[in-house]
Amino acid sequence: MNLFFFYFLDSQEPSNKRVRPLAKVSSLVSLISPSKNGAVRRFGQTIQSMSLRGDSKSPGMSLKASSRTAGPTPTKRRNSTLWSETLDVHQKSTFSTKEIKRQEAIYELYRGEQDLIEDLQLARKAYHDPMLKLSIITEEELAHIFGDLDAYIPLHEDLLMKLTEGTNPDGTVAQIGQIVIDWLPGLNAYKNYCSNQLAAKALLDQKKQDRRVQDFLQRCLESPFSRKLDLWSFLDIPRSRLVKYPLLLREILRHTPLDHPDVPSLERAITIIQEILSDINMRKGESECQYYIDKLEYLDDKQRDPLIDNCKTLLCHGELRNKSGSRLHVFLFSELLVLTRPVTRNDRSCFQVYRQPIPVQDLVLEDLLDGEIRMGGSFRGAFTNGEKAKNVFRVSSLDPSHGQSHTLHVNDVYHKQQWLNCLRTAMAQQQGAPSTVQQGETVRAKRHSSTISATMYDEETDENCQPASGPKLRPQTLSKTRLDRKLQGSLKRKETGV
Repeated sequence: MNLFFFYFLDSQEPSNKRVRPLAKVSSLVSLISPSKNGAVRRFGQTIQSMSLRGDSKSPGMSLKASSRTAGPTPTKRRNSTLWSETLDVHQKSTFSTKEIKRQEAIYELYRGEQDLIEDLQLARKAYHDPMLKLSIITEEELAHIFGDLDAYIPLHEDLLMKLTEGTNPDGTVAQIGQIVIDWLPGLNAYKNYCSNQLAAKALLDQKKQDRRVQDFLQRCLESPFSRKLDLWSFLDIPRSRLVKYPLLLREILRHTPLDHPDVPSLERAITIIQEILSDINMRKGESECQYYIDKLEYLDDKQRDPLIDNCKTLLCHGELRNKSGSRLHVFLFSELLVLTRPVTRNDRSCFQVYRQPIPVQDLVLEDLLDGEIRMGGSFRGAFTNGEKAKNVFRVSSLDPSHGQSHTLHVNDVYHKQQWLNCLRTAMAQQQGAPSTVQQGETVRAKRHSSTISATMYDEETDENCQPASGPKLRPQTLSKTRLDRKLQGSLKRKETGV
């Protein structure tokens, strides 16, 4: 089960794995048809210089024979020079240790902008333009996948230019805060790009089913310029760069003396970038929420809860298993908990709603102890031989008309806690209840306080399978005293082996 939250991009280390020898095509340039377009020819010449050894051999020679002696393709590496390494010994001795660290942090911001510009240009020249030229992806689809990447290159070039202009002859930047403050509003241009990422990734994954696209991307991945990064890694670099700006600015501020005139500007710049990222994050969340709402399929109109139209936030979602072991994809929206089964309709992936969505305001959450139930059986089956379940919780509805309860199994304790936290937070917002369990509160006590006043469902019926016909499952209303006696009797039967 994977939970989907916003996360950082991890750099991939070069692989020592041998590169699979290319068959028939010895370099990427041979994939491109002759063209009068100068930009395409220049791209071809650039890729030509990266081709594998053996391209210059006569056509009659076997590529297979030459590939036996060819070693792994060397991976292009980024320049990791530090600011202090650009100084001679005499210059370095004129700066304090704190000032060197401050300038190193500023230089890291500068070099990061250079790398980002290089990656944006590479995404266009090595991926977008060739795939358009080869007609393996349409121009409209490429626009959807790549977004408006070209528009962001001048934005980051502008910051580079301002940093260069603000650099003193000795290589230092005296004040960077105001430079960044004046530049940051331009990052609002990323709102649409980040909001579209989920749909863009889905389209790219769909196009990878085409063998031509798959082959092209694999050849690019094996080429030195890719640094062992796939296409989506390049497309995701702008987003990962955005979330690094607060970290970079805090690092600069950390090495800036308290009496330095740059301190107020840096603090203001950090506040501005956090506000921008918060806005982008909200827009991205709303877009993701709507994306999955549009993918929900209902067996009948009664399943569609009107509250779904009010949902603007998808708190979390992922694959869980019910008590019978069936895989479900569960969505926790701000207003509804929706259980679904992943299906494919006309080559389009979607999620078929499983039973009736539960409004969060009616949601009951039970944190079950490890071994309290056994997967694949009923409540009574929990006291017989069977596989003990770990990392399990139960959700049900206070509304008797729903007549359902779901025992859900999570892969590990970490993700179970993530689900419980998200569910409790959503319930606190909708029901006005505390979002966390009080210190020392037991699971059974929590169950008493949250469910005794309502109902207890007949657990002998498969709680994850709604009857195809006949009356709905009716809850049995139990008083607290009767329920205590039932639980005590069950535990006594377990101890005696009955």
